[in-house]
Amino acid sequence: MHKRFTEWNTKKIEVNKIDTSNLYFREREIWWCALGANVGFEQDGKGEEFRRPVLILKKFNRFVVLVVPLTTRIKVHKYYIPCGVSDTSDTIQRMAIISQIRLVDTKRFIDKLGVADSGSFSTIKNAIKALL
Repeated sequence: MHKRFTEWNTKKIEVNKIDTSNLYFREREIWWCALGANVGFEQDGKGEEFRRPVLILKKFNRFVVLVVPLTTRIKVHKYYIPCGVSDTSDTIQRMAIISQIRLVDTKRFIDKLGVADSGSFSTIKNAIKALL
């Protein structure tokens, strides 16, 4: 498994300079997030921006949120929960990887993708509660 740590370290310096004082977001929203190159089997971002879609589970303040990474890999597994997206033309089926929940700074947010439908969001939150 090849990791792009050097590239991510350069990008991370840029991400850390981002001003998010005018960024507005809410729980249940799905955002492209610069997750970076991570250790071992932690979910990585992809592409030049090291991005991956994430679902905002909990907003603690305007700088820190609890998120769960999403994937398009459809898998029948207790840690993969379907995540339906409402109010968008994006019809791609996504799965929340609840074993990978993490705290992130909102400087990592790139662009809003959509909003999880309320049924999916409730199912994902309940699955995480059961996990903990």
